[in-house]
Formats: sequence, structure tokens, C-alpha cells
Amino acid sequence: MSYGIPAADPSGQIPVCPRHPDRPSYVRCQRCGRPACPECQRAAAVGFQCVDCVNETKRTTPTVRSVYGGAVTTGKPLMTFGIIAACALLYVLQWIIPADAVFRNFAFASVYATPEYGAFEPWRMLTSAFLHSQGFILHILLNMYMLWMFGQALEPLLGRARFLALYLISAIGGSVGYFLLTPILPPGGPVGVVGASGAIFGLFGAMLVVQRHRGGETRQLWILIAINGVIGFMVPQIAWQAHLGGLIAGGLCAAVIAYAPRGPRRTLFQAVGLLLVLALLVLATTLRVAAG
Repeated sequence: MSYGIPAADPSGQIPVCPRHPDRPSYVRCQRCGRPACPECQRAAAVGFQCVDCVNETKRTTPTVRSVYGGAVTTGKPLMTFGIIAACALLYVLQWIIPADAVFRNFAFASVYATPEYGAFEPWRMLTSAFLHSQGFILHILLNMYMLWMFGQALEPLLGRARFLALYLISAIGGSVGYFLLTPILPPGGPVGVVGASGAIFGLFGAMLVVQRHRGGETRQLWILIAINGVIGFMVPQIAWQAHLGGLIAGGLCAAVIAYAPRGPRRTLFQAVGLLLVLALLVLATTLRVAAG
């Protein structure tokens, strides 16, 4: 079996690697014929290619796209696992950093200009989705389980970037839903809200839209959404408003991704549509703050 073409030189000079002129190279690239030292050799179907030819092949080979325009990836859903890892890390920090510093700096509440929470800080609408209740460990376990289940299904379909955008916008949508549907100063004082539930409901809404778009069965999804929605009303200290906001935001994001016109500008249409969903959430929040 051949592992390369001997780098014979009629002039009798020792062939050297173009990228490393100080290294004699007696193996030539199967594609371009230039000498390649061991560091610059890449295994090919037959023999070796130089690293420059391999990079050129990658650059000119069209990227395989998923049904919704995302780059097809193999292996584990990295964005899903990355979000789970971030939530787990922050949950540990909530326990080891004293005086509830993580909660006070990253939780969200429908208040502003108060000694407990300071001025209205909109970034808390996102950061709160990565925190979870310390007094109820099932809070984070159930959310991460649902994220793992739906992430494995949605991330390969949508692509990593689209899935991440969907998740983050859904998380913000959950906070906006809570902000719009609760008093700015609720009875009993301000209550900090944490948890990925709004984003998880966003994945519910996205999966519902995707299934309908692909002609799949949606009855089980409706049952899952209904059960979790009822639990939100029946169990105290669960923000059903965040669930509703995340569900709507996730459904809108998925509709933008799924129903964007096919063609070379599909990614642009999807990006603009997702930005419009985000702008709608920003507008709703701004109007609510202005209304007091």
C-alpha cells in the first residue's frame, strides 16, 4: 500500500517542505505534488495530502445543511450540553458564594428602583434563566432533564446557532411574560424569579411548531404542555407567566426558522426574523417600564 510519492528531484537537491524549509521531506502531496514534512501531512484515502490542500478542500466543499438551514453536525449536541453545564456551574456557585450574592446579582424581579434590586436591569431577564432554586433541587434536575430531551431533538434539526438563539430568546421571553403579567410591586414585597422554565417552555413551543411544519404528530406535545401548564397554576411559587411568555417566544422563533423562504438568503431572513422577535420583547418591556 502506497503512503506517498517519493519526492525525487532531477537536480539532485534534497526536497524540503514549503511550510518548513529547514525540514527535508521525501513524501509529496497526492494532490499538488509538493513535498510535505510529517507535521504537514494529512492522511487521505490513498497516501497523504498536504495541510494546504486539505484546507482548500474544506473551504471549497459546500457545507451540508439541515432541513432548516443549519450546518449539519455529528456527535453530541454541544449547545445543549453547554447550557446544562452553565446552569450546573451557577447552581454550585449559588451554594459556595456566601450571602446569596449570585441570586441578588442575577435573579429577576418585576421591580425597579428598590433597595433590594436597584434600578431596572434588563440583563437579569436572561441571567435569571441560568439560576435555580436552592431549596428545591428538583427545580434544576427537571429543567435540565427536559433541556437534555428536547435539545437532542431540536439542536440537530435547527443547527447549533439557531438552537442557541431560540433558547436565549425564549429565556428572555419568559422573563418578559412575567414582567408583563405581574404587578411591578406585588403584595408582600418584590420576589426574585429564577429558573430555566421559561426557556424550556420555549423549546416546547418550538417543537410544536417544528412538528406541525414537518407533518408530525403533536398530540403528545399538547398533553405535555397542558400538564406542565396546569402544574404552574396549582403549585405555589411557580411563575406560570414565565412559562406562557417562553412558550410564545419559542413558538415565534421556531416559526421564523421553519417558514423562512428557502434560497440563498434563507439565513438572512431567519436572522432578521429572530431579531424582530427580540425587538418585540424589548418593545413590550419598554412600554411596561414607561407605563410604571
